[in-house]
Amino acid sequence: MAYKILVVEDTEDSRELVKLVLQADGYRVVEAENGIVAVESVQREQPDAILMDMSLPLMDGCEATRIIRKLPGFLTTPIIAFTAYNQWDWRSKAILAGCTNFLTKPIHTKLLLEMLSGYLP
Repeated sequence: MAYKILVVEDTEDSRELVKLVLQADGYRVVEAENGIVAVESVQREQPDAILMDMSLPLMDGCEATRIIRKLPGFLTTPIIAFTAYNQWDWRSKAILAGCTNFLTKPIHTKLLLEMLSGYLP
């Protein structure tokens, strides 16, 4: 059974690129374009891991992560923040919100895949 990854990214081209990389490595991918859709998708799709953009419309990635962490069964689900902002305050905001780890854009595909394989047995 392939692991299901929720990719939360407001830019369609970026979301599609990450989706293609993950699918090529055998993952099933669910997509969300903002934080509100992400929370709904988590409840409906029950992903094994989440890639969460931090800068999203309607509800940012930090708020979506805080809500997801309160949902039953998602306290320890890997949530990897990814953003173009590489400042320490963004990293600390993401980790304090409940993200498991942090990647900067543009995504280094090998690092992303290694990170996911480390969280998903």
